[in-house]
Amino acid sequence: MTTVRRAVLTLPAAPLGPDNPLPALHLLGGPGTPAVAEHERDGLPRDMARQLGHAPLRTVLPARVRDGYGRERTPTEIDALVIENDLLRVTVLPGLGGRVHSMVHKPTGRELLYRNPVFQPAAFALNGAWFSGGIEWNVGARGHGILSCAPLHAAVVPAPDGGTMLRLWEWERLRDLPFQVDLWLPDGAGHLCVGVRIRNPHERAVPCSWWSNTAVPEDRRILAPADTAWQSGYAHAPAPAQAPAPAHADTRAPAGTPAHAPAPAHADTRAPVDGPERAHLSAPVAPSAPALRRVPVPRTEDGVDRTYPLESTHAADYFYALPDGQRRWIAALDADGSGLVQTSTDRLLGRKLFLWGTGRGGRRWQEWLTEPGTPGYAEIQAGLARTQLEHPTLEAGEEISWLEVYAPLTADQAAVHGTDWAAARAAVEDALERALPRAEVDTAYERWRAAADTEPGPPLATGSGWGALEVLRGGHDVPGTPFDPALIGEEQRPWATLLSTGALPHPGPEPGAAPWPTPVSDAWRDMLETAPADPVTEYHLGVAQWAAGDLAQAVRSWERGLKNAAERWPLLYCLAVADREGGHPGRAAERYEEAFDDQEGGDPVVTAALGRETVTALLDAGRPARARAVLSRLPADVLARGAFRFLEVRLLLAEGRRAEARAVFDTGFEVADLREGAEELGELWARLTDGHTDEPLPDAYEFRMRPH
Repeated sequence: MTTVRRAVLTLPAAPLGPDNPLPALHLLGGPGTPAVAEHERDGLPRDMARQLGHAPLRTVLPARVRDGYGRERTPTEIDALVIENDLLRVTVLPGLGGRVHSMVHKPTGRELLYRNPVFQPAAFALNGAWFSGGIEWNVGARGHGILSCAPLHAAVVPAPDGGTMLRLWEWERLRDLPFQVDLWLPDGAGHLCVGVRIRNPHERAVPCSWWSNTAVPEDRRILAPADTAWQSGYAHAPAPAQAPAPAHADTRAPAGTPAHAPAPAHADTRAPVDGPERAHLSAPVAPSAPALRRVPVPRTEDGVDRTYPLESTHAADYFYALPDGQRRWIAALDADGSGLVQTSTDRLLGRKLFLWGTGRGGRRWQEWLTEPGTPGYAEIQAGLARTQLEHPTLEAGEEISWLEVYAPLTADQAAVHGTDWAAARAAVEDALERALPRAEVDTAYERWRAAADTEPGPPLATGSGWGALEVLRGGHDVPGTPFDPALIGEEQRPWATLLSTGALPHPGPEPGAAPWPTPVSDAWRDMLETAPADPVTEYHLGVAQWAAGDLAQAVRSWERGLKNAAERWPLLYCLAVADREGGHPGRAAERYEEAFDDQEGGDPVVTAALGRETVTALLDAGRPARARAVLSRLPADVLARGAFRFLEVRLLLAEGRRAEARAVFDTGFEVADLREGAEELGELWARLTDGHTDEPLPDAYEFRMRPH
């Protein structure tokens, strides 16, 4: 019989550290974000063409960026839940997004997934911290979800076959949607069933995304029932940056420029003066990528068989073009024709392969996410849409659900690795049908749906209090996924007060501390607009308006709040970001500097985060002397971090101290929160060496994912 039990997993782990306390105002998009032009949509499936580019995120609000981790790992106990029967042992990490860490086939002792031997956060999620390995559940918007390293609620529920089922659930805040993931092992079966449901409890349509992401050893062949795929990669360089301003130039906005006129979210508002464009390395910025192009499977035009991840040089995504009516599946099989297959009911439409490739950048990323000398991985994914550039719509009151199955599979070795692609696919599909008939999966889904509303038992793990706050506000009925009002905690209490009294608590947080996190949905914004207009309320109202895309009105709210604010730095910070995003680097630098002066001596986590952005803004405005003054006021332990060593190199170059800048590189540093596709280190090295080709970027700094 299947059992679910608590366990403790001990791994070398880097602590997550504190979240970035500054509001995540930085706008997403811009150069490098995948975009498909209108003329490129000809020949695409109609629903795909309609959904491409639909409802992209403006920011990651209301989430906070998670960038408090480092690179030093120590043995750490991590809470786990183990689902087990005679054939499989599945280990789930409820405190880390409900990640399936391991799936072991007990008769052979074989691990079916890529199991990361360490826990090392990296800045791959939409809001920062993410880690590689296992099976992850990405809900909300394109990218690794904001819950990648966050706790989920967990409890036991009766399974459809009368056994035991593990339920995970949370309230996803980017799209304001509750979801659940039910995992169980049918009695006597050697496969894992996963029922997923996303609900829209609102009286409005909501865009959504879902991709189940499975890491598998990269020495596999990846098979899916398709002859073509849409490829997206990192081959195109970013758009040219604006010309740098002289260090002495007055880069303030021209006289008469309104302070409340930031550029639209789609504009190129970068203003790099002496290096990378990003205002904040942790601010989510999409890597450079071309539009989709359709390629043959398995061999692309250059003759390389992309179904073997180690045959590719550079990282790329392949979204398989599965024909309508085709059974949905994807498999990763080794040299013997054995491995893992993932299949589902038809609603989970898309299948994807992501590979790192064998180039220097891909290999460095593989080391960065685990340990040098350990095997690498590829990802096989399954999603609601054909590609990750699409956000399907959930209508008001609608819910969507499906069943996924993960199972060991063995197919004819000669066919799997033969040159006849149709025969290879047929061998896998035949083996899958014998082991797990399509009709059986459809029947299992219907039985699970009948159990999806069953109320769970006592909690095995606890998520956040945001779902409880939303249920309290909206009176939502979400059977099967309870959000207990008792879970409303410190971050949610001010908003419960707003609900009950019409005003936020007074006074706000302690001086120098970060403001409360701001919920930004329409309902909360409406309440803030009718609340007493004190500076704290104006701050939160501006954040909600900014998240909604009303950038000019957000600036007006922050300017009103600043007039009477005792605590000025939160409002100054918001105005500084607005100036930076609006293409006014000089004015942004001044406001950043004023905010830093006002906050200095308060919460040290805030001081470090604000100092990092302030130094960057001053450098981008061509003011190295003032950047040096701010940097010198930060504590030594902060200056020792890799991100600040990176800023030191930029500053030394701006000061004309090239030899000292080179010495920092030679000594070595690690910027823990480099983002996927990051090119900052390569760009800085090119400036440091004047682009001399006889001094290639050292391997330790090579994270570029496109050809050079």
